[in-house]
Amino acid sequence: MVPLPLFLFPLLLVLVPAALPLPRASADICIVGAGISGASTAFFLTNYTSLHGAQLRVFERRHRVGGRLATVAVAGDRFEAGGAIIHPRNLHARRFADLLGLAVKAGGDDDWLGIWDGKSFVFQTLRPLPPGSSWWRRKLHGLLNSLLLLRRYGLSLLKMDKFVQEMLQRFVLFYNGFESRPVFATVEEMLKWTGLYGLTRRTLEEELLDAGLNSRTIAELVTVITRINYGQSTRISGLAGAVSLAGSESGLWAVKGGNWQLAAGLLKTSNATLHLQEGIDSITDAGDCYVLRSNTGSEYNCTVTVVATPLDEVNITFSPPISIPPRKMQHTHATFVRGLLNPGYFGLNSASDIPELIGTLELPDIPFSCISVLKRYSKDDMTYKMFSRAKLDDGLLDQIFSARKETIRINWAAYPHYEAPEEFAPILLDGKQLYYVNTFESAASAMETGAVSAENVARLIISRLSLPKRGVEPPTPHIKSFTEEEEEGSWRRHVDL
Repeated sequence: MVPLPLFLFPLLLVLVPAALPLPRASADICIVGAGISGASTAFFLTNYTSLHGAQLRVFERRHRVGGRLATVAVAGDRFEAGGAIIHPRNLHARRFADLLGLAVKAGGDDDWLGIWDGKSFVFQTLRPLPPGSSWWRRKLHGLLNSLLLLRRYGLSLLKMDKFVQEMLQRFVLFYNGFESRPVFATVEEMLKWTGLYGLTRRTLEEELLDAGLNSRTIAELVTVITRINYGQSTRISGLAGAVSLAGSESGLWAVKGGNWQLAAGLLKTSNATLHLQEGIDSITDAGDCYVLRSNTGSEYNCTVTVVATPLDEVNITFSPPISIPPRKMQHTHATFVRGLLNPGYFGLNSASDIPELIGTLELPDIPFSCISVLKRYSKDDMTYKMFSRAKLDDGLLDQIFSARKETIRINWAAYPHYEAPEEFAPILLDGKQLYYVNTFESAASAMETGAVSAENVARLIISRLSLPKRGVEPPTPHIKSFTEEEEEGSWRRHVDL
């Protein structure tokens, strides 16, 4: 796909509060949360400045790092249980993987998709070719799939692609060099500078209708994508919807062995002191520092405190209290099953006729958002991953599956429940040195948006403390496709096809 030219936007000057005193040599800089947002904040802080002897502490209430990046073991194999895919234009994630020497694997671009309306499959792509098929057969197969999509959805496919590409071209402005990219004090300023703010004021459905998409494409294809990626309908806000649609493009990838390794590697590189299984119960402004009290009974004095976990479902007491807009999280129930789907449930005669990826329409009687095959052991034995908005009980699973050898359930507070127009919590929670990275999630939630927000928070801390810059910054990107980089060999040593 050929991206549209970059739009020109006026450079907005950000007024940042006057610089505060440097941290005392004995003071700590504390980050609450060891997911991708917290790990990225630690990485950017230590790469962009010297901390003048301050200790960098990262607190994680769980026994592991990664936050909503995690794997699950089924039948001796490990599969992504949280954030599973990364877009080829997610430049922070790509640089992290390269810097850390992590092997990556390409995502499946040739899934056998079936769209189910609760009674039958209203649309299917072609069955995948057998392994080892020739290049020309794979090209012909891809062309025929494109023709099938075009026949059902028409020119709406091109209009949808244009909508996504316009969003991506605005998003890549977040990778511009420091001289042309301000430090932002609010999420609203970040989005207005890139021209993305308007997408948070209206629903995805409204945006796509204005873009000229027909109702069938929105009700079927777009709905399937938003239900898979965000567990929500096309009534989500436009920017979150555009990010969701980008997650259906080709060239997607993941870290071999689990995307959580990105967070683990960044924390190790930043030389942070990691406090696992130590959650923060309260954060108190003591004047010249913040006092953090943990669930172990310990106290820490921190000149700077960064909250890098969603505040929506954690019980942290702030003194004095903070004020943020109400926001609820969308829970996604991930159910992993080793067994075999029941063809009768889908109105079919044989399990071999069931598509590898089942997407569903926004209908009240459909109990799950999607089902995908993760691994085939034999024609009668597979591992599946299901997403749903509520827990799937054993009775329902026994209807959907003809056999179940193993079942694992995970309940994720995965991302915000999007409702346009979106409201954003402050980045500076108290106007001093208490920062909130995850407020950006109200625009869109992904590994990369966490890293983008974390980089801005790190730069904001540095500017407000007048810390010296190391002179290390990401170069202005020349965007290439994942395939182009693979062919040039720049990532060949990392790609597992």
